[in-house]
Amino acid sequence: MKIAEIFYSVQGEGTLVGVPSVFVRTSGCNLRCVWCDTPYTSWSPEGDERSIQSIIEQVDQYSAEHVVVTGGEPMIAPGIEELTRRLKGHITIETAGTVDADVRCDLMSISPKLANSTPRERENGRWAAQHDRLRYRPAVLRSLLRRYAYQLKFVIADSADLDEVRNILGEIGANRSRVILMPEGTDALTLSERGRWLIEICKQQGFRFSPRLHVDLWGKRRGV
Repeated sequence: MKIAEIFYSVQGEGTLVGVPSVFVRTSGCNLRCVWCDTPYTSWSPEGDERSIQSIIEQVDQYSAEHVVVTGGEPMIAPGIEELTRRLKGHITIETAGTVDADVRCDLMSISPKLANSTPRERENGRWAAQHDRLRYRPAVLRSLLRRYAYQLKFVIADSADLDEVRNILGEIGANRSRVILMPEGTDALTLSERGRWLIEICKQQGFRFSPRLHVDLWGKRRGV
């Protein structure tokens, strides 16, 4: 399994924001988000081939109660089912919800990618077409929601994105109380500016707001 990094930090977003966790970041992704905050796992995958045993041993060194398996897209990683069954403690899987797998998971943290994530076709023609074709898989989402405790996280760049969010929620039958909106941005200033108006939308429409603590504190290269 190709692993970009394993590190101990705090969860940066969602219902468990701030919880100390060990992060296992797989390398490789089937999408190419234009604003990806971990391009070293997608656009230019980095990392080392690791045995599952070596991953388990490194995670166990931290004695943490929470483990976050993230990426990239961890659900496409070879051996992901075995890895999640051998990891101890509370497991969160961070996924875009485009691929299904029979994993062990205490919280399926799903971030469906909206149209705002698609790269510009002129600059990234092949990836733009693949990304747009794969980014939303309603049948996969419904399967994950049916089988796991979940949260749905949406990255919002513009208020117009809310129409797409509402359409997705209606199509997949998601519980609105498990929906989290987060501002798009790869730096603290952008997150602050977008976060202020997004909080007002959450207040008006009853969604939960989440900061993106990892981006706010460390920028692109650390966190979820």
